[in-house]
Amino acid sequence: MKIIRDRTIVDDDFVHVTDGSEQAAATKPIVPLAEYVKSRETLLARHAAVGVRVPSDKLPSDIPDLQRLALIAIEFPKFTDGRGYSVARMLRQRHAYRGELRAVGWVLRDQLLYLERCGFNAFEMKPGKPLDSGLEAFSEFSVRYQADVDDPRPLYRRR
Repeated sequence: MKIIRDRTIVDDDFVHVTDGSEQAAATKPIVPLAEYVKSRETLLARHAAVGVRVPSDKLPSDIPDLQRLALIAIEFPKFTDGRGYSVARMLRQRHAYRGELRAVGWVLRDQLLYLERCGFNAFEMKPGKPLDSGLEAFSEFSVRYQADVDDPRPLYRRR
């Protein structure tokens, strides 16, 4: 499967898993948060890199061992659900999470620039949506008035 990571289209080296048999086969699994909480020590010991899939209604404090995770995938169950934006910003700013932060689920082209500004660096687009078009979304605005995760200064401070 192809994804956008760091503004580049790449092959995904992680695999979404839902049960134990798939976990054993995957070298870089992405497991649901509930499964990770239940068997995190086993997962971290068995795999060099582990990702966790987090529902948008969970907070960073609900994710144990944040800094040991290679990837956190935040679910967007529908395009009108903006809670994932807040979770991403908290992960980057309050918890200093530096691993891959991926938007999954209902992720559309028009959201990519805003998701990136909140701290996401990887995106699984909604199935059937062209990734090339998604890359164009990052360059549609050249000036941003507001602060973001990468530059906390508003425009008037950057002058």
